[in-house]
Amino acid sequence: MVDARKIKENLERVNARVAEAAERGGRLPDQVRLVAVCKYVDAEITKSVVNSGALDIGENRPQQLWQKAEQIKVPSVNWHLIGQLQTNKVKRTLPLITLLHSLDRLKLARVIEQQASQIGVQVDALVQVNVSRDESKSGFQCSEVEYALEQIMECQHINVKGLMAMAGLDSDVPTTRREFESMRRLQDRLQAKYGDQITLSELSMGMSRDYEMAIEEGATIVRVGSEIFRE
Repeated sequence: MVDARKIKENLERVNARVAEAAERGGRLPDQVRLVAVCKYVDAEITKSVVNSGALDIGENRPQQLWQKAEQIKVPSVNWHLIGQLQTNKVKRTLPLITLLHSLDRLKLARVIEQQASQIGVQVDALVQVNVSRDESKSGFQCSEVEYALEQIMECQHINVKGLMAMAGLDSDVPTTRREFESMRRLQDRLQAKYGDQITLSELSMGMSRDYEMAIEEGATIVRVGSEIFRE
């Protein structure tokens, strides 16, 4: 098990690499947010991550997020749901999260709108795009995003903040970079078309294996897990 000291060292190293990648991409380090993905560790280790200075915590499963939010009573923590949200878990999840990264289907948007209206919350969300066209991944195809965005924008309780994507599991380095670049272009195109209605300022892409490349190509949020817990 990784101890708290090692977690802090790893986190400092990742933050330094984020800053360097941001500078290579022509941006300031504080223009990129690091989400520490804690989906494989328990609440005690997650608290060590928080105590090491990471206040944006990503969870894959709603149930784990519920449990940790209950156990880690730190008001400044921002909880991010990065995995798929099942419709029967929407109501309990919405009041806890700062940002939903995985708005991946219109049915989910409709349920979120209904539940958010009932409990009186506004939901910040990212539209998930299946940029690699992997059959195993959820999300809208690039050709579907414009229509989906128009439908979601009609929801009064969902604030679309940008887009989220993952590079293909089998993508090599040049392909991964092209996928990230295509996401930035899609973001720019949608912002140009709908900029008078919404601000698509966030682009969540890049994980432990490719977050530096994602930042170079325009990511504003990266989701890093295994690098923080490396022995």
